[in-house]
Amino acid sequence: MRALLRICLYTWLPVIACQGATLVGQPVQGGATVEIRFPVAKSFQDIAAQGGNPRPETGRAVLTFPVGFDPARNWPILIVTSTSDFNRTSPMDAEWYRRPALAGGWVLLASDATIKPRLDSTQWRLAMLAAALESMRKEWPQSAKWPVAFGGFSGGAKRSAVLGAMLAKTGAVKTCGFFLSGINEDRLSEAYRDYRPGRDFLEIPIWLSGGQSDNVAKPQDHNRVKASLERTGFKHVRLEYFSGGHQVKKEEVERALRWFREVAKF
Repeated sequence: MRALLRICLYTWLPVIACQGATLVGQPVQGGATVEIRFPVAKSFQDIAAQGGNPRPETGRAVLTFPVGFDPARNWPILIVTSTSDFNRTSPMDAEWYRRPALAGGWVLLASDATIKPRLDSTQWRLAMLAAALESMRKEWPQSAKWPVAFGGFSGGAKRSAVLGAMLAKTGAVKTCGFFLSGINEDRLSEAYRDYRPGRDFLEIPIWLSGGQSDNVAKPQDHNRVKASLERTGFKHVRLEYFSGGHQVKKEEVERALRWFREVAKF
């Protein structure tokens, strides 16, 4: 799997400036959201098909671009991953993060397939995300160097942690942060031990966001996750509570994105 990701995500091309930017045939405008369709390479189909899933030939992604967007410049990307519960897909969650991403000057990316999996597995999500990034990098090669943060809520937070570690292991992304909201289990430490992305991974800032009245991921759960991450050796772990329950607080997303810039210095 790691070799396949290296092959497909490390196709470097000359950096060129773009005017009237398009992505997979769709015009791109700063401050606007676009939905794209993209081909899924055989290598990614192989990953997605693990566990008896169908082979997705076409993917879809929802992207929002900040005001003043020019692909010739450097832009951070926030990758959103949803839970599998209630048949949710990542594009469904994108709206929760759109306003904070726009406010902070981030590109927002949420990927999916155009068909449903038999099993909504981590491999399925990984394949569709990697294929979406490959499509972006084919047209904007310089985007391979853009900082990437992973964001998710509840089960999406757990899956974001795993996907972030998997991609960091391959060197496919330059990870600059994790926004994990409503999380009651430390999957990031587990993923760090499983995939061994390197000691630098421990320097990535992690923002834990929890509702004071959350009955699913309770305050004590968030406290345990924070303590577990710190025992693993993560250097920048921040836990912030807000007034509310099991939800994503947009204001907290915005604060986290600002903090990532401060810690990772970009």
